Amino acid sequence: MTAIFNFQKQKKYFLGLLFAFFTAFSAFANNPKEAYIFSYTSGKSFDGLHFAWSTDKINWHPIGPEYSYIHSDYGAWGSQKRMVSPIVFPGADGQWHCVWSLNEKDGNFAHASSKDLLYWGRQSYPVVMTDKNCLMPEVTYNKEKQEYTVSWISQEQAETKAWSTTTKDFKKYTETKSIPVSEHKNSRSTIIISGKSETGSINKVDWSVVDGLIKTQQLSAYKNLLWSETAKTDKDRFADLKPVDAKFTADVSKNKKISNTLLGIFFEDINYGADGGLYAELIQNRDFEYTPADTKGRDKTWNSTKSWSLKGESSKYIIDSINPIHPNNKHYAKLSIKQTGTALANEGFDGIAVKAGEKYDFSVFARSAESKTGKLLVRLVSKNGEVLGEASTTAISKDWKKYNAVITSKASEANASLEIVPQMTGELDVDLISLFPQKTFKGRKNGLRADLGQTIADLKPKFMRFPGGCVAHGDGLENIYRWKNTIGPLETRKPMPNLWRYHQTVGLGYFEYFQFCEDIGAAPLPVIAAGVPCQNSSTGGAGQQCGIPMAEMESYVQDILDLVEYANGDVNTKWGKKRAEAGHPKPFNLKYIGIGNEDLITDIFEERFTMIFKAMKEKYPEITVIGTVGPNFEGTDYQEGWDIATKLGVPMVDEHYYQSPGWFIYNQDYYDSYDRSKPKVYLGEYASHLPGRPNCLETALSEALYLTSVERNADVVSMTSYAPLLAKDKHTQWNPNLIYFNNTEVKPTVGYEVQKLYGQNDGDLYIPSETALSNNQENVKSRIAISIIRDSKSSDLIVKLVNMLPIPISTSVDLKNSNLENTQAVKTVLTGEPSDKNARPTVTSCSASELAKTELPAYSFTVYRIKTIGTKK
Repeated sequence: MTAIFNFQKQKKYFLGLLFAFFTAFSAFANNPKEAYIFSYTSGKSFDGLHFAWSTDKINWHPIGPEYSYIHSDYGAWGSQKRMVSPIVFPGADGQWHCVWSLNEKDGNFAHASSKDLLYWGRQSYPVVMTDKNCLMPEVTYNKEKQEYTVSWISQEQAETKAWSTTTKDFKKYTETKSIPVSEHKNSRSTIIISGKSETGSINKVDWSVVDGLIKTQQLSAYKNLLWSETAKTDKDRFADLKPVDAKFTADVSKNKKISNTLLGIFFEDINYGADGGLYAELIQNRDFEYTPADTKGRDKTWNSTKSWSLKGESSKYIIDSINPIHPNNKHYAKLSIKQTGTALANEGFDGIAVKAGEKYDFSVFARSAESKTGKLLVRLVSKNGEVLGEASTTAISKDWKKYNAVITSKASEANASLEIVPQMTGELDVDLISLFPQKTFKGRKNGLRADLGQTIADLKPKFMRFPGGCVAHGDGLENIYRWKNTIGPLETRKPMPNLWRYHQTVGLGYFEYFQFCEDIGAAPLPVIAAGVPCQNSSTGGAGQQCGIPMAEMESYVQDILDLVEYANGDVNTKWGKKRAEAGHPKPFNLKYIGIGNEDLITDIFEERFTMIFKAMKEKYPEITVIGTVGPNFEGTDYQEGWDIATKLGVPMVDEHYYQSPGWFIYNQDYYDSYDRSKPKVYLGEYASHLPGRPNCLETALSEALYLTSVERNADVVSMTSYAPLLAKDKHTQWNPNLIYFNNTEVKPTVGYEVQKLYGQNDGDLYIPSETALSNNQENVKSRIAISIIRDSKSSDLIVKLVNMLPIPISTSVDLKNSNLENTQAVKTVLTGEPSDKNARPTVTSCSASELAKTELPAYSFTVYRIKTIGTKK
């Protein structure tokens, strides 16, 4: 709450807010002891619980009025999250309770409680009807029985019925029973607020309750004003700004240990990040397993023949599933070939990009019951019909068998296709048709795209989180990412829908993730679902309202324990042997496992997470388990997640927040007050977002600015990773991203350059510094930052300086007890216009003594790396 008393630091905002505050306050200079509050909502998507107050129940004053004190978390993302007909009442336990309807079709109501109407605890959604809806819930209390009766009405066509259940604690409920409609009493009131009719609950409260509601909304409004600041309005904001001098002083002989794993990467299969992206497979729908369910029926062309076509008169093909290669790959193509020359063609992912002189590995599973079979001619064909390269397999046998060939392309082409031309007539079955460049990252078979892999490796990440966030816990229980389905021969792996509305072949599976981590020197950090699906699931329930049945949890927990054995176990163990069979007898040295991702912290979640954590702690105490604290930097899931982690002694928690540049500017003290005795922090997902979601210099600099404070607090923040990592042109479900690409280009963003500068200039010792500015306005000093660290391995000293002001800053950095004489430094500067999406750093050599007097350009990030600097004795 201290921010509300810092108005003098922001005079332009302070004057307006001060006027509003005292206007409201002056009306009640002698505040009443009591007042009435009215709680209501519009019932529309995303709307939450609002309040208004009155002293006479006639004249009502909205608080906000758009401010919501609690939102409903029920349902999939989008329009399904609604709060309908809420009723707020004081309970016998001294808590406030809110019960509301969720929609017009489901047989659940929602419940949450609060001690002050400001912070609301976990939400629950008891299923009280299996085939009817639950509307207009009401609550009464029986003092003698010490129980609540919850009643509601159900409407089906023209029929209206009433039902009820009882509870003592809003956790356990008695069996639903039918009651006369007349027993369901509507306690809601309808009043006029700002000329509009609203329906809700009226309660009489102490004035302190009203005062708390008002101040909470005012503080939120103040913060939002600050956080909405963008560089577009800097010209007006800093119109009178005079030149600024900055002096930074540090004693390099004093330091504190910080994390040496601070910067990593988070890979999620979103935006075609895996298939069609990092995974180097060039054939789309190689296994004929695409289904309309992948896209929820939104793409009418998305089925088992997607990307395939047959060229040849009278010939045809169907998709069959009789006696497939493997039960996990049920579908294959059955060709009926009337004449030689018929070609089965695949268009790839937006075409197949090939390079002149490079070789491509082709493979296919095939069989034919014909008495006379032939070879398969395979060729790469340009968009104008030119054959770029071809090769042949051996003759096809009657049983499923894998056939291989190598094609050399004689020319470069961005939009080629693959054609398979059977040298036979009759029936032919084919499946798992694959084409890989031989030049994959590190030359790995079933490997990764070389240019994307190298671009990621250049970040020098210390760890990699995979296979995703929402992807990991999936769209419903059946879509939870099961690591065992992603290892072994490709034909035995189990493809599945991707929560981001496309398909996962899982060719990029757990073995490939572990191998990539090893290849780039990053510690693997797999994320496992906490026994619950994605909080925004739309399959098998409404959001994260269900969990793996407890009767099945023991088996699920064993799968997680088996993952550790797969990664670290001896080759004589069951799962260590499977790793060795895949080509890696040495352990992958797994140290971390994430359990859960942005989960709703409910009783369902807690029960399952606790079971997993305790099993991991008992069997593998050396593994750092990383818990989850929801999708935001505050709120119920954040607080409840931290409470669980603290109670259980979870070593680290995973925080996520996507915020505006203004948020990152004004929250550089976010981790300063964190309790160092509690779990460490992994900032697993974050990014700076502007309207339109660009990745530009402004967003990148706000991230650079914030990361100076993260380095300062890297004794509690152990890891960070920007999100998302990859996005393919024309296939983005989310913006901004760190690296964009198409089939022939990799296009790192400005934000990528900031991440690379931090990744390549990390350290393990933080050197505190003092800052003296000639202008101490809050909006000025919040846009200037420094971080000084040392890499103890090289003894290099690294100075990072950020200037987000529209003017240059005259700067001096005094490094006491250092030997700067005749010491060389590498200076890197990233600067430009705030909207610039193509800014790139410039690198020069200079004397370290330049730090004594230098200038930071407007809108810039500057890094000095000083070689082999010592300290004076």
